Amino acid sequence: MPQQMIFVNLAVADVEASKKFFTELGYTINPQFSTDDCACVVISDTIITMLLAKPRYQEFTGKEIADATKTSEVLLCLSAESREKVDELADKAVAAGGTAGRTQDYGSMYGRSFDDLDGHTWEVMWMDPAEVQG
Repeated sequence: MPQQMIFVNLAVADVEASKKFFTELGYTINPQFSTDDCACVVISDTIITMLLAKPRYQEFTGKEIADATKTSEVLLCLSAESREKVDELADKAVAAGGTAGRTQDYGSMYGRSFDDLDGHTWEVMWMDPAEVQG
């Protein structure tokens, strides 16, 4: 049975700037599903983020597009292999122009968050495998 995938669609002000931001985090752009008004960011084999220019995004919804710099629309959380990988990705995001968010350290669980160029909040979280199993 094929694995289920998730496609996260986000409204962005500048597709090219957002593409640059996410490639600086180490992700790739799939040109087959990218155009001038959208970019397909491959986060993993099962996680894809579609960055849609706001007019393009509007075609998919009858709702007002949230201004993610002012309201919280969603919290996107990615897992990491270690505490160091959490820091690595969060630091890359800030270096690429993102805004640093909260750090949460519960010993067996560690995470940091950042906002991308459009204010969408991303969290990166590590959990101690021994704690998860036990």
